[in-house]
Amino acid sequence: MPVIQAYGFVSPTSACAPLPVERRSPGPQDVAFDIAYCGICHSDIHTARSEWGPARYPLVVGHEITGIVREVGAEVTRFKPGDRVGVGCMVNSCGTCDYCRQGMEQFCAKGIWTYNSIDRDGTVTQGGYSTAITVAERFVFHLPDAIPLDQGAPLLCAGVTTYSPLTRWVKEGMKVAIVGLGGLGHVAVQIAAALGTDVSVISHTRSKEADGLALGASHYYATTEEGTFKELAGRFDMILSTISTTDDVTAYINCLTKTGVMVNVGMPATPVNLYIRSLSPRRTLQGSLIGGCAETQEMLDFCADHNVRPRIETIAAPDITSAYDKVVRSEVRYRYVIDASTI
Repeated sequence: MPVIQAYGFVSPTSACAPLPVERRSPGPQDVAFDIAYCGICHSDIHTARSEWGPARYPLVVGHEITGIVREVGAEVTRFKPGDRVGVGCMVNSCGTCDYCRQGMEQFCAKGIWTYNSIDRDGTVTQGGYSTAITVAERFVFHLPDAIPLDQGAPLLCAGVTTYSPLTRWVKEGMKVAIVGLGGLGHVAVQIAAALGTDVSVISHTRSKEADGLALGASHYYATTEEGTFKELAGRFDMILSTISTTDDVTAYINCLTKTGVMVNVGMPATPVNLYIRSLSPRRTLQGSLIGGCAETQEMLDFCADHNVRPRIETIAAPDITSAYDKVVRSEVRYRYVIDASTI
């Protein structure tokens, strides 16, 4: 197995530092590619710091990966050396269960995540804060030429995470609210606008209002302003919450129409408050988890066609630790992307 350069963690409190890892040589159905960029997702931080439970150290995280194909296995038919590609949150699944056959590989009981997961050979999967990766062909996606490699990276998680529930629930002309204008939210606003909805942003303050409106929102509200939730009562057909804090969910649910739906993709690390009667008369509170393989490719093509582009700040690998702290403080606008040439 070739050893490649990477940046990773050896404990929940360690800095992100050089950590070489082994990659398997491509098998018959594998695609090996050189990584160009990898986005920093809040999930990386939760995992690296063991905030979602104990992680498997030493660990390289990162699941918003783009690059150029270097080598393909003998049975690979969809890719060739030189292709522009991306990999998201998963690198394999059983391929035969009901979920896999329905195109919902993310729910497969034997699914293998891009990092901190046990691979089929018993090793721990290592993510995209590295210079190369080998992945099963089914979980590699074509990155359209219209999308630059650096801007494409966040779409592999933030893009499909927001695209999936929006396309599942919304219809043109609906009133949709995006809670939080961060790494997920700023992509969600663009997708919701491209779908023809009336988009609002609900944020803590108005510090990002100009950005929200420029990204496609028609309205912007700040929850720290007195009377905001009262003003918004019963207004939205759908609310997509992208925040990872423990704000009172009931207050947001009360902003739905009587048959509205709120989908949470922010994944707070601690329990949230919910008054169950707020779901009456027929409101829905739903979770969502990335998207399947076909849906991910569909999202990339949609973003290319509708000019949906993440707003990114490119950083060098030695700056990852400080970038994590800035993400937690909501100081990034709007997604840090690691230049793999600096690893």
